[in-house]
Amino acid sequence: MSTSAEHESLTVSKPNFDFEKKSQTRYHLTKKSCLPNRILIKSSPFIITAGDQGQVDVLENKSIYIEETEIRAVFPSNEKVVDESKVDLIYDAGARGGLVLTPGFINAHDHVPMYLMRSAMILDYAQDLDRLVSKMPLWQKYISGSAAFISALGDLTEQQRAGITTTLNHNALFTEIDEAAELCGQRMINCVSAVSNSRPGTTLESCKQYLRASKRPLSSGGVALHYLFKVDRNLLTAIRDLQEHHQMLVTMHFAESDGTARECVKRFGMRETKLLEEHGLLNPLTLLSHVLHVTEQEIAKLVDTKVGIVHLPTSNVIHKSGIFNYPAFASFGGSERVALGTDSVVSKSRLDLLSEAFQTRITHLPGYTVYYEDLFKMITINGARVLNQPNLGRIAPGFKADIAFWKLKDRGFLPFDEDDPKTLIGNIISHGGRNIRDLMVGGKFIISNRMHNLVNESMLLPEIQRRHMEVRKLVERDKIKLEEEQK
Repeated sequence: MSTSAEHESLTVSKPNFDFEKKSQTRYHLTKKSCLPNRILIKSSPFIITAGDQGQVDVLENKSIYIEETEIRAVFPSNEKVVDESKVDLIYDAGARGGLVLTPGFINAHDHVPMYLMRSAMILDYAQDLDRLVSKMPLWQKYISGSAAFISALGDLTEQQRAGITTTLNHNALFTEIDEAAELCGQRMINCVSAVSNSRPGTTLESCKQYLRASKRPLSSGGVALHYLFKVDRNLLTAIRDLQEHHQMLVTMHFAESDGTARECVKRFGMRETKLLEEHGLLNPLTLLSHVLHVTEQEIAKLVDTKVGIVHLPTSNVIHKSGIFNYPAFASFGGSERVALGTDSVVSKSRLDLLSEAFQTRITHLPGYTVYYEDLFKMITINGARVLNQPNLGRIAPGFKADIAFWKLKDRGFLPFDEDDPKTLIGNIISHGGRNIRDLMVGGKFIISNRMHNLVNESMLLPEIQRRHMEVRKLVERDKIKLEEEQK
């Protein structure tokens, strides 16, 4: 039996999108008997999105027409481009102060099964990366099967409320993650560990098993490595062959600490950049997270080979790992291949990207200013670029209908300069983490009228708490047993 089937109580009893029975709704179903496949979003006062030249635009008074999973047209609200009698659902984005629309955000690095570990380590005194890494296996030993499914469901639904529609998962689990993503409607890139710090039994064969498996429509796969110093050359060669054959992502923690950088030199006689170069893994399908302890010469090489980079400023600060040299990446022309990630709840308790974007800005001040438009691209079009998802990250014809809906009449937007609507970009980022009003993934409303259409969150949250305490007690038991054995 699948883990999702074991938790039918967590699903909404009637996920039939009966929008109009909810108060303050903006939805009007023109055809009552079908799930809406042709959707008209009318009269949004502002749409924030990257343009076709890579710039960030704020489009005023636009409507969007969607068929099935794809955006078909974006047009002025006063033009009659679509016959409203032929659409299934009309969404009024201009009512009651209106809504700001953005592409669904893209989280380029997250450890989805670690959600049950919230509060487990983040409040430790003198926390550093080495201490964190040593404690994770004690917890992850018990976060598997049904517990991993619940953990993933908690993680993904929290991301969705923060406007995230695509998540790259870096972990050794795959079945439970895909089932949780399917239940809550999240777009998932599941990179399975070939060598894991916390789940040592995983191998490259685990990745191959996942890649061979039949995955749901919103899932794709890849290979993850925890740290390069834990691998051998034969494995790197095999991973490169697998990458070429499947044209898939390979992702890893890269130069995350001075210690991991030194361990690579100790084992291979060379730095991590050179090691990947020798094995043909410096290419656009390779995604490197953290990238802190590198030289400017190495940065130039990473930019030249178009490797994807994931900046994780909050995690880096909390774990005292170092500071990402964003100014050097920008000076070498690599800023468009820098995306953002949340990491796990032990590295950033709130799983949202808006506050991570603001953390990026303040991390590099006062010596360097990362402009709000560039931060917005990091969580949209840049994320799509480094994850090799060319049809995500924008609101434009031909792109997937992944859209976040934000209330304009809100302290996160108001006041703004009506003569310069781009001030909305700075407002949404600098205000910090916020919750969306509605969320669409692939043309399907996952959240509407602030209610999740697929997951019963009032049932999910107590279940998360129960599972957390179960795992915590098992970890404490193991710690006591280990202390007794060491006496």
